[in-house]
Amino acid sequence: MKRVLIANRGEIALRIIRALRELDIESVVVYSEADSNSLPVQLADRAICVGPSDPTRSYLNLKSIITAALITDCDAIHPGYGFLAENAIFAEMCQDVGLTFIGPEPEHIRIMGNKIEAVKFAKKAGVSVVPGSGEEIRSLDDAVDLARDVGYPVMIKAAAGGGGRGMRLVRSEEELLRTFDSAAREAEIAFGDSTLYIEKCIINARHIEVQVFGDKSGKVLHFGERECSLQRRHQKVLEEAPAVIDEKVRRALWRDAVLLAESMGYVNAGTVEFLVDENGNHYFIEMNTRIQVEHPVTEMVTGYDLVKLQIEVARGKPFKFSQEDVKIRGWSIEMRVNAEDPVKFAPSPGKIVRLIFPGGPNVRVDSAVYQGYEIPPFYDSMIAKIIVYGKNRLEAIKTARRVVRETVIEGVKTNLPLFEVILNHPDFVEGSVHVRWLEENLT
Repeated sequence: MKRVLIANRGEIALRIIRALRELDIESVVVYSEADSNSLPVQLADRAICVGPSDPTRSYLNLKSIITAALITDCDAIHPGYGFLAENAIFAEMCQDVGLTFIGPEPEHIRIMGNKIEAVKFAKKAGVSVVPGSGEEIRSLDDAVDLARDVGYPVMIKAAAGGGGRGMRLVRSEEELLRTFDSAAREAEIAFGDSTLYIEKCIINARHIEVQVFGDKSGKVLHFGERECSLQRRHQKVLEEAPAVIDEKVRRALWRDAVLLAESMGYVNAGTVEFLVDENGNHYFIEMNTRIQVEHPVTEMVTGYDLVKLQIEVARGKPFKFSQEDVKIRGWSIEMRVNAEDPVKFAPSPGKIVRLIFPGGPNVRVDSAVYQGYEIPPFYDSMIAKIIVYGKNRLEAIKTARRVVRETVIEGVKTNLPLFEVILNHPDFVEGSVHVRWLEENLT
């Protein structure tokens, strides 16, 4: 593998460029017209424009990206996260033209990409799942019957995707009748598939995910868990590694995550996501077949470069270490700094006129913006991921408080004020949060 095309933008594109450079592999980055002045374009060995600002005509244009890889003599494509990272058709197209897809097999992307099929697979593998349908809901009448069986509250979810789109918390039959059609329409718009399923809503659940990795020899390892309960509209805001959970629960999550991945012969990076209830019971909800936005906290506490590991596994190299070698040391927190109104949370694109990122010991900033950079309105509003490390959780929290105060971003509104409130809230300091905590307390 001598040259890799990066089918993405922003901080993850830059993150991949850096990993490739340290592996002595050339990088080619694709970009839209809106990103012509971006840092990835400036720092990659080569950059090629694949279309206009509209992502459907650039970053989501499968044929243009495949063509860009072929005309630049690339050996492989790294999709990052988002865009085409979990597109089984794209992964198959790469294979068909002789390009290595730096990710899992298309069939695994397809199985886990459909939430109903993912639940069925998990059940078959012996992994606990949330009580609910596990089947497509074909009509409103079916939805009403199932909700009565499992008991309110329930969650309506889109079978074909995630990120909160098509998802509804429903507390009563009246609310179900009112929201079912709108959830189906939202799923159709977001994923081209209106299929919904219903599952029991776990009250005050924690959202905890396990990082897994498989190599081509059949070995599957885990790299510990991440706490992802701080969410707004089902979008993660702050993540930690490890999670504040009982050791018995932790090891059960690791066991089931590895079991699920082993059951399908999974290769490359993946994240198995669970809900954990107040009694410590855990339930599989989905698997993301890609590198996660929050992967840096795992890197900080394990010392492993997960993006490099993705590339090495794609090259066919087996793990040179065992599960016993993966140690969790200390604590890490990641804050997603977005260009958005801190009260209304509306996107705030525009020009960054002043920028000071934090520094000092145990601080990492993953970002592709710079002073004078114009944040375009066409894509995700994330400006940076600020990651800190401490020998223990309290030390990490104190460092996080410091870096929030040090960070200066002017010209656009950001959610930095929200982190200052979170990091000083007694519930967060005690580790007693759940997936609805942020919306119930601070937004």
